[in-house]
Amino acid sequence: MPTRALTKPYHPNPVLRALYERFFERIQIDEAWVEAVRELARRGTVVYVLRNLSFVDFLALDHLTKRYALPQVRFANDLGLWILNPMGKGWLNAILPRRGVTPSDELRDALEQSGSAMLFLKRPPGVLDLAGGATGGRGLREGDALLRTLIDLQRERRRPILLVPQVFVWTKDPDTRGANRLDFLLGPREWPSATRTVGQFLANYKHVALRLGEPLDLEAFIANAEGATDPALVRRMTYTMLRRLERERRSVTGPAAKPPDRVRAEILRTPKLRKVIEDVAGERPTDRYAMTGRALDMLRSLQATPDMTTVRGLGALFDRVFHRIYAGIEYDKADLARVRAAAKEGSLVLLPSHKSHIDYLLLSYVFNEENLQIPLIAAGDNLNFFPVGAIFRRGGAFFIRRSFKGDRLYAAVVDAYIRRLIRDGFPIELFLEGGRSRTGKLLEPKFGLLNMIVDAALGVPQRTTYFVPVSIGYERVVESYERELAGGEKTREDAAGLLKSTDVLRHRYGRINLQIGQILSLTELREELGVGADAALTPAARRALVTRLGNRVMDEINRVASVTPGALAALALLSHEKRGTPHEELVERSERFLVVLRAMSARVSPSLVDEAGALRPDALTEAAQMFIEAELLDASAPGAEDAPRRRRRRRRAMPAGPGAIYVVPDEHRLALDSSKNIIVHFFVERALVAIAALVPPGPPVAEALVRERVQNLSRLFKHEFRFRADAAFDAIFDQTVALLVDEGALARGANELLEPGPGSHGWSGREWLEAYAAILRSFLEGYRVAARSLGALVKGSLSEKELVRRTLAVGSRMFLAGELHRREAVSKPVFENAFRSFVDQGYLSQADGKLTLTESFSTARAVQAIEGRLTGYLEPTSR
Repeated sequence: MPTRALTKPYHPNPVLRALYERFFERIQIDEAWVEAVRELARRGTVVYVLRNLSFVDFLALDHLTKRYALPQVRFANDLGLWILNPMGKGWLNAILPRRGVTPSDELRDALEQSGSAMLFLKRPPGVLDLAGGATGGRGLREGDALLRTLIDLQRERRRPILLVPQVFVWTKDPDTRGANRLDFLLGPREWPSATRTVGQFLANYKHVALRLGEPLDLEAFIANAEGATDPALVRRMTYTMLRRLERERRSVTGPAAKPPDRVRAEILRTPKLRKVIEDVAGERPTDRYAMTGRALDMLRSLQATPDMTTVRGLGALFDRVFHRIYAGIEYDKADLARVRAAAKEGSLVLLPSHKSHIDYLLLSYVFNEENLQIPLIAAGDNLNFFPVGAIFRRGGAFFIRRSFKGDRLYAAVVDAYIRRLIRDGFPIELFLEGGRSRTGKLLEPKFGLLNMIVDAALGVPQRTTYFVPVSIGYERVVESYERELAGGEKTREDAAGLLKSTDVLRHRYGRINLQIGQILSLTELREELGVGADAALTPAARRALVTRLGNRVMDEINRVASVTPGALAALALLSHEKRGTPHEELVERSERFLVVLRAMSARVSPSLVDEAGALRPDALTEAAQMFIEAELLDASAPGAEDAPRRRRRRRRAMPAGPGAIYVVPDEHRLALDSSKNIIVHFFVERALVAIAALVPPGPPVAEALVRERVQNLSRLFKHEFRFRADAAFDAIFDQTVALLVDEGALARGANELLEPGPGSHGWSGREWLEAYAAILRSFLEGYRVAARSLGALVKGSLSEKELVRRTLAVGSRMFLAGELHRREAVSKPVFENAFRSFVDQGYLSQADGKLTLTESFSTARAVQAIEGRLTGYLEPTSR
């Protein structure tokens, strides 16, 4: 007679099955979780391990394992499920229960029947536990015995037993320090009672997350603990599993929350801040008391007070607005998996690019959707205005002055606050560029706050800090920067401006693309600099570390920037030398540029290509239509009526697509240029070589001369573009020329001459060179305008602001006179970068806020020579 099985998989009654199928179907399940559990089941016997005794967790996981055909649960400890299903172990065991059968016997039977088991390590605390642990802790009655059973089973078999942590996050609210009245009744958030678990589940079942922790191979664990007693093994197993479970849960909920006033009081007691207060105040107690009060006020103004109710409200509002104006957010879940893994190991510092106010909300929105901890965001105090400031503060923003040079106390308060966030494990979001880029290109990094964060990270060596570069790309930003780019003053953010911004709801802005670069740590950066992990850092070494970090982050952002339909369409339109661009030619130009981008391993927006990776023409149609609706692009058809009075109506009626001819209105080229500049950095090296090769009389030209010209241009555009720092100039130049030769744009002739190559993808070598050179033409023209405006300094020095104002006027006149081809060359940021470059070139000197011509270039003739050098790169070449 066969031995009767002690355990069977749980089968809920029809009513329960209907209920929990309805609710548990909403749980967010990542396919990676399913595949990971299946792979573990192929390797060994899976035992699911959960932290806190909960029949809701059991029902949910049991349902999901059945749904995905994963190892079935035949045993769960201390749940008493017979109340829900008296026949759960079979009718025979229900009628004739076996005497003397222990939970350990049932666990052994479950695994010997090729099934799985579910182990809960802890039970919720009772009222007496919260009052002081009178009941003797939260361990389960049979917990140690069950773990000993697993150890015995593992010693008897060769197939490994794998303890697999499973974490259900029923609420994203952080734990709280200290017990309140509700905790006495329902249990704290981190150890909820059954009542609280059910309440959390019913309130959040649409947003529940299931997380898989790092498995523990029991066979390897026992082997590595040779000589340890069984009680010691049990304690180590319990501690290891609880730590892995808690690490998964904290990656979603974050560190425990404390009342804001308690946090401020603790920060004020930190030794470093106390020392600064004493140094600034002096010896008198009244002065120290007053200075402490001032520091407290600074903390109140600075501090974020995140509140999950506000976060959820902002999320709902953003979700509603977002789906109205954007076509979606594109991001790779594998990127977020890397971020999640880093969050389990240490503190995160998120360093996104900054082009729009939407940036402040975007990462928080995506992190909330993907069940990652919401970051605390370093925002400028210009955003701390009523009523937005209070809302942003409760959404996780902390407000910092734009400048606090000379205010030692404020610097110490910010440092103490940042240090506290790092030590407690809060993720911090910082915009390394300082302000929003108006041009679409990355701005140069600002190192002030980053320096404080690095100091704080170095001061907490026991916790690793990870720096996460994030590229945020828009096909079109909601803000209009045309006025500022053309020389208008920046308007201050306030409530009136916020109300006016409702105009954005009437437009569409394409897709947002989020890409995450290589996650960096200070340890690896120290290794790159040759500074050991334990070695003391000199002030110079610390500055070098911060500089290396900032530049590496910016380079990573550029590297992973995604090629979107809007950016590619803008690049093709603005680099086209003719007035109008037929739709078919737009597609062809975009296809050719995409081939080059693919060769550089640039990331490409999924919406731009089809499943085979080929360009999707409809994506360009959609991008062109977006620009048409924004009035950044005119579309017409050959032979269409051209009456000026019907121009606006016709432009709206003519849709993008085959047969359309696109014209970029001169007054809107600056706005479209911002979309192009998102990916312009990919082409800078090729474009500089092309420009240098096409200088009259044109190719063939000596390679040595091309090298010299490219080096001069690289120095000229030092502040305009980010150039590679991982190799010397000669190595980068040689590599770029080799790539152009391979692509067919260049060829090497006799006597080390460079000439147009055979071409590829439907373009001749010369056409490729001209296309590359056209990408940077607006910058060359802008620098030429800046050079001509230096004539205003012949009579005396001017402030940079005044010189830029005059340069804008000079540029407008040159464009109207036909001396410039590109209206976007008349750009305030381009002129500002040009003057910085001219200082480096030795044309200008700067002192006391004034720009002055250096002695060698102080005459009108010398100024004309400067412009002549730049004009030489722009002259048409003979064909």
